[in-house]
Amino acid sequence: MRSHQVRLNCGITMPVLGLGTYSFQNDRDTTELASHMALKMGYRLFDTAKIYGSEPALGKALTEAIFNQTVNREDIFVTSKLWGSDHHDPVSALRQTLKNLGMEYLDMYLVHWPVKLKPWVCYPVPHEEDFEKLDLESTWAGMERCLDLGLCRCIGVSNFSTTKIVRLLDFASVPPAVNQVEMHPMWRQAKLRGVCADYKIHVSAYSPLGAPGNLWGTTAVVENPVIKSIALKHQATPAQVALKWGLSKGASMIVKSFNQNRLKENMEALDLKLDDQDFVDIDKLEEKKIMRGDVYVNETTSPYKTIEDLWDDEI
Repeated sequence: MRSHQVRLNCGITMPVLGLGTYSFQNDRDTTELASHMALKMGYRLFDTAKIYGSEPALGKALTEAIFNQTVNREDIFVTSKLWGSDHHDPVSALRQTLKNLGMEYLDMYLVHWPVKLKPWVCYPVPHEEDFEKLDLESTWAGMERCLDLGLCRCIGVSNFSTTKIVRLLDFASVPPAVNQVEMHPMWRQAKLRGVCADYKIHVSAYSPLGAPGNLWGTTAVVENPVIKSIALKHQATPAQVALKWGLSKGASMIVKSFNQNRLKENMEALDLKLDDQDFVDIDKLEEKKIMRGDVYVNETTSPYKTIEDLWDDEI
């Protein structure tokens, strides 16, 4: 697994395949077991967020593994995210996240969405009266403070369009190391990948399989006939083809699976070889964004009156 790492602009390395723990529908034990299982299989990148509710379960699994000397703290990479209701004080939010995880520092702390909510909004679907005006400069200053205090090793963003990335770079003293976005063969993010590459910002993919197991997800990616025929040709699975496609584009893959066989299958994607024709065929697929973020859009209180505003017409 050592070689399957990417060096970030902040100077640290990150594994290219990670376990996502978005687990509203799962209880704490399920998340804990899956984290232990993933560690045993060699996973070293773990992705959580305050709003997922999985920080305590993931933290327990990781701290047990560190305590039992199954793994060293410096060998694992832990990412969590600043929720919209914590934009007014990222430092306190991160301290709470660390408390939830039982850890002294995070490897990566991301701004979850370019959305600021009232301080009490700790649920995933905000109401109309919950929005505040986004002041990205002060939010980012708070993120940089987290870095200065040694609470995290790197900072980044999530769900940022190219326009928002460029705007952030106007005033950021520390550029984001990562932009974690939806990316898969049916939402390829070519423009965003180009701009991020120009500024040495690493693109990390969530829902790299289209999130087939999630409430809002779809099987469109893994059921796509083109993906299936490429899989058949290489004696692989559609999931492995989708993951290898993303890895080949230089992105890291955050896959949420709590199933042992799938965890193994996902890891085997690292060894798959796709050929030029596969990439040509995938590039012809019709694109459709799955995680649109409609809940952050309204005509009255949100800074984003339309879905196009939220994504700066990149949708």
